[in-house]
Amino acid sequence: MVRRRRVLGGETGMVTAETAVVLPVLLLVLAGAVAAVVVVGAQLRCVDAAREAARAAARGEETAVVLELAARAAPDGATTTVEPDGDRVRVRVNARIAPLGPVPMAVTVSAEAVALAEPGGAGEPG
Repeated sequence: MVRRRRVLGGETGMVTAETAVVLPVLLLVLAGAVAAVVVVGAQLRCVDAAREAARAAARGEETAVVLELAARAAPDGATTTVEPDGDRVRVRVNARIAPLGPVPMAVTVSAEAVALAEPGGAGEPG
């Protein structure tokens, strides 16, 4: 004797309905995670660029060289400022990041590094 399982009429298609509700939420979570990774990556690149530029400026490199070094390490479109501050050099790197590409949402990330000017460097009495 074969027993047949009886399916209640109200339960058919429940998995499809649940998936339709959960899928957009999962996509939003995934987009948020991707955006967070992009922003953190850009922040780290700004930190690296500011440190590298501050070290070069402390060695006495020309401002154009310092800006070039920062531009290589920084995210695309970043701006760099170099300010002598007494016996120190302060470098700040700012970048506006669109973490989700064409989505009209942008985040500004920045980093600052300070280095003690080395004796005998450019602009320093040697």
